[in-house]
Amino acid sequence: MLHFNRALFVYNQTAGEDDTHLKLEKTLHIVAQAVDELIVLNTTSEEQLQQACVKYSDQVDLLIILGGDGTVHTCLNSIAPLATRPIIAILPGGTSNDFSRTLGIPQSLNEAATSILNGSIIDTDIGKVGEHYFMNFWGIGLVTETSENINSDEKKRLGSISYVLSTLRTLNRTEPFHYKIQTTDTELEGDAILLFVLNGRYIGTTQLPIASLSPFDGKLDVLIVRDSNLAAFRELFALQNPTVENEQLNELEYIQVTALEIMQPIGNKVDMDGEIYEETAQQITVLPGHLRMIHVNAL
Repeated sequence: MLHFNRALFVYNQTAGEDDTHLKLEKTLHIVAQAVDELIVLNTTSEEQLQQACVKYSDQVDLLIILGGDGTVHTCLNSIAPLATRPIIAILPGGTSNDFSRTLGIPQSLNEAATSILNGSIIDTDIGKVGEHYFMNFWGIGLVTETSENINSDEKKRLGSISYVLSTLRTLNRTEPFHYKIQTTDTELEGDAILLFVLNGRYIGTTQLPIASLSPFDGKLDVLIVRDSNLAAFRELFALQNPTVENEQLNELEYIQVTALEIMQPIGNKVDMDGEIYEETAQQITVLPGHLRMIHVNAL
């Protein structure tokens, strides 16, 4: 059983959830069994959350994040640049909770809290883009437009289904863009509706059918979708076979890299872990095993 001397438990009550007190009731008493000293901190803004992560990063053994993908992304970007980083545990408190799924964390909060007692610690890769970091994905095209088109009322009422509805609305009006990517081994160029640099295995609660996709292998996975036709979906599912090579694909491009440069498009908005950023052209690198995280049978 895992045990820690000191832990910080953070949650952000302004992140869109109204039932925070119920989530605390389900988790705190379980988490407390794994920690000698537990600091519980409610942050009321993104800035407070960032400050808390930085302040306690070298004072605790464990950082417990109760929240969704946005809250996890904020915490990641706060502690990733620091020299001393605590072990991270995620309690899925949002709509998709995608990276917690990649880590094998149960989506029931009671079971997720128990995973802090019974889980394992693993060195986990993250992506770095300029001064920003991503845990799950970096994307442009359809994924960015889908995120921007999500209806907040639908998200509150329907949860993860709101992402499906937004995707369907967005598909009809997505315009292709020209891409040019440089890696140490190759250059890719063409037109596409979606470009992903992936680290996690889930997008919008859906597991991607890519056998070699892993946040524990020291690599990032580049997936480019040229069109939204049936052939593209067939090729995507063909990637369940780890022996499929990029040269065998017509509607997709798929490679694994440790670093790449996005040379085109320039000026498109970027989606990182569900958060929208305004810049595109940039270098992306993987930081192998940069964070230690609690997982449940994620290998």
